[in-house]
Amino acid sequence: MAWPTRASMWGSQLAAAEQEYAATARAIAGHVPVTMVARPSHGDAATAACGTDRPIEVVEWPIDDSWARDIGAIVITQASGAHRAGVQFAFNAWGEKFAPYGEDARFATRMCEHLGLATYDARPFVLEGGAITVDGEGMLVTTEEVLLNPNRNPSMSRADVEAALRTWLGADRIVWLPFGLVEDDDTDGHVDNVAAFVAPGVVVAQTTADRANPNYERLRRNADALVGAGLEVREVDVLPYAVVGGERVVVPPTNFYQCNEGVVVPVVAGALAEAALDAMRGALPDRVVVGVPGEVLAFGGGGVHCITQQVPAP
Repeated sequence: MAWPTRASMWGSQLAAAEQEYAATARAIAGHVPVTMVARPSHGDAATAACGTDRPIEVVEWPIDDSWARDIGAIVITQASGAHRAGVQFAFNAWGEKFAPYGEDARFATRMCEHLGLATYDARPFVLEGGAITVDGEGMLVTTEEVLLNPNRNPSMSRADVEAALRTWLGADRIVWLPFGLVEDDDTDGHVDNVAAFVAPGVVVAQTTADRANPNYERLRRNADALVGAGLEVREVDVLPYAVVGGERVVVPPTNFYQCNEGVVVPVVAGALAEAALDAMRGALPDRVVVGVPGEVLAFGGGGVHCITQQVPAP
């Protein structure tokens, strides 16, 4: 994880963002150790917020922002799990939307150095971790709105993108969804707001029971595409909204983080929190489902999955 940093983006919500990041880190640390990267001189504040009663390591190195999913290395393993390595993709701040981002473009290298991982350099191929979900056995799901967007890899065709995903991530089957969420302007439609693998061949899909929601038809088409690809699809049809800093934001429960037997889910305050958690429990009956506040994360442009990047155990 990476501690909230870009004051110009968070504005008056920065302190609230720090609390939501800390709550997420503490929930995950109930299942696995967490490393939190803070900008130099911000480590003490991160430590104070996260506490010292759980396995949360705080380290300091330069960062521009706090979306570890998109700036962190994607850690791959051999089938046996005996060897791990980090893949560093190019990062261009979601199509040059936020500046500066030079330190975040170096985050993956620093992450691998800190963890002692070998590094494969996939640059100049631009890829954010939130743009893909994989089942660990060669299947990858992504959205056309992101990976075919000319603000990422303008010289690459669909076939070129697929070849790169096969080369660097071992994907042997790629499923393209047509849409992300309507509201997802910052990332152009990351898949982690609409779908996530939870087992080989099994995917949780974000839908909505509200036919008046502008995402209704888009999410139905996504779910149909997943079914058409032969996947077992478990729908979560609760799509909550909240108002933060005068802005209406969407908090999709599918933007969750899986930590071994646990699942940490972003929720909004009130009755919809329990509705979202019940929907997730129905989709993942074999997991311990924990909710954490996600309204301010959504205000910043993401969710629990967006601010975390897993490192498989050797």
